[in-house]
Amino acid sequence: MQGSYSLMVHGGAGALDNVKDDKTAVRYLESIRRILEHGRDVLELGGSALQAVEACASLLEDDPVFNAGCGSVLNESGKVEMDAAIMDGRDLSAGAVACVSNIANPVQLARLVMTESEHVMLIAEGAMRFADHCGMPRAPEHYFSTPERIQQFEEARLKHKIMLDHDDTEAASEDQKYGTIGAIARDRGGNLAAATSTGGIVNKRMGRVGDSPIIGAGVYADNETCAVSATGFGEDFMRSVIAKTIADFIYMKGMDAKEATEAGIEYLVRKVKGRGGVIVIDKDGNCSSGFTTKKMIHGWIEQGGEAVARF
Repeated sequence: MQGSYSLMVHGGAGALDNVKDDKTAVRYLESIRRILEHGRDVLELGGSALQAVEACASLLEDDPVFNAGCGSVLNESGKVEMDAAIMDGRDLSAGAVACVSNIANPVQLARLVMTESEHVMLIAEGAMRFADHCGMPRAPEHYFSTPERIQQFEEARLKHKIMLDHDDTEAASEDQKYGTIGAIARDRGGNLAAATSTGGIVNKRMGRVGDSPIIGAGVYADNETCAVSATGFGEDFMRSVIAKTIADFIYMKGMDAKEATEAGIEYLVRKVKGRGGVIVIDKDGNCSSGFTTKKMIHGWIEQGGEAVARF
């Protein structure tokens, strides 16, 4: 629908065992609604889908309850390593970073990779040098050292295993919170964009990269089909190339967002027993979400309507 806009954001999927009371639930949902309304302001004022997803993803990275940016989990060395990507549906331009540290907003660094370099992805030391080249300031270590993340790390080390964000269940269980944040949008010009960012897995091996910065896995946008951001067990999403798979259902079978999301989730489960979820906006601005976990923190504004936030 030309002239209207749509926006979706997510903050992770899983059992969300840490949401044990109304106060915690309200904290998540209020953050999602606040960020949706900020995205609305961007789009109402004529901002592009790309501007909207970068702004919303940055705000999610700034909120320590989400596993991205300042709320990122710690790896096996007690350090933060973050991944992020952003994609423009107008011409399939994309930028991504992986294994970056001391960057408050990795999604903004990914945007710089897209606009200021000839590459799509930069990692680790190379990405950090590029950040310095672009004048992006370094955030101090203590910015990322939240008490909750330190406690998670210590618990994981004691158990000698990885843990996924902040659920209480064991790492082998499907009932965990797979911490990632994402934003997708369709602007009034009909352009689509997507962004995804994450801190990864508690106590993960140094250098581990998940699906979030992988174009076609954790993030995808094409004006001819849809915009997608995923959250889940990254290895499942990389193996199934889930974001591009959903786009292909639209392109090849003429599905809308809801149909393509359902087909994509069915494929994810059937092929790799995938754990997690996706948010999708199709080329007509229809919003959809799907997940294989008990819950997914997400919200949407469809065709300029009211902001809705849900688990």
